[in-house]
Amino acid sequence: MPEKTIPASAPSPKKRVLIVDDHPVFRAGLTGLVNLEDDLIVCGEAHDAAQAMHLLEELRPDVMLMDMSLPGKNGLDVLKDIGTLSPQTLVLIISMHDETLFAERVIRAGGRGYIMKVEGPDKIILAIRKVLSGGISVSDRVASQILHALSGSTRSQSPVSTLTDREFAVYQLLGHGKDPHEIARVLHLSIKTVDTHRNRIGKKLGLRNATELIHHATRWFAAQT
Repeated sequence: MPEKTIPASAPSPKKRVLIVDDHPVFRAGLTGLVNLEDDLIVCGEAHDAAQAMHLLEELRPDVMLMDMSLPGKNGLDVLKDIGTLSPQTLVLIISMHDETLFAERVIRAGGRGYIMKVEGPDKIILAIRKVLSGGISVSDRVASQILHALSGSTRSQSPVSTLTDREFAVYQLLGHGKDPHEIARVLHLSIKTVDTHRNRIGKKLGLRNATELIHHATRWFAAQT
């Protein structure tokens, strides 16, 4: 449990922020940044998905700042759980991963924004305020990408974008060198289900076998970084 939390019953005119990230130094820096604002206060910190869900129910924050990569659970799955447990809590993803890979999926899963960790403090605070004011906070590039998707445009659309969220999670882990057994453990799936996803991914991407799929995933993610 975090060393300090602010109970949901504590009166405060400030918007309450829950920070979820497995890197304590980054959490500390983000906490300090948020607490400098007159109208924001960090009510708690969590280092993994399980702790985040516990604190979400206990603290009922106005907004959650969450990394995409958490121990124990895929970030997109956590987003969907949040929507069920605390639908009033707004979620802003703060991640090291390229926004063009994940931002659209985050919005579809119920997130209210996506910002990369390399952005400066001012942009992070602006993103928090935009989400709290009822807006969607993404870059102009991602906003254009989402509009193209909504309009049904297929121009320059990567075949990878046709993968479901679960297929994309499997594809991502393949690209990072995980074998089927590791993928099954990380995503809490059976080996048979992982194999089914791999087969579907291969068909969607026009790949002939598992070796081609691994090479494709490895090259694709390397090109995005």
